[in-house]
Amino acid sequence: MESTGKKKPRPRRLFTPQFKTGTVGLCRRGDRSVGQAAKDSGLTGTAVRDWVRQAQADAGERDGLTSSEREELTALRRENRRLREDVEVLKRATAFFATETR
Repeated sequence: MESTGKKKPRPRRLFTPQFKTGTVGLCRRGDRSVGQAAKDSGLTGTAVRDWVRQAQADAGERDGLTSSEREELTALRRENRRLREDVEVLKRATAFFATETR
């Protein structure tokens, strides 16, 4: 079997809020650098860096959306998508019944 040369994406791992808070706390207190905290936890530096940025935004130390704002935005986008699908179904139903009643 030939290899296509593409790597399989890593499965998405989920972490508890306590784990994230602990890792971010190490970085923010200065006990560990982001790179060292990531290495110690078996994570990528990017993941830990993103967690630190989000914690700073939540604390008002950095511009950006807070976690609650992100959750609300995600929920609103999901609802918007569902409503657009509902409108599309209603348009099709209206067109169907309009041609059938003629």
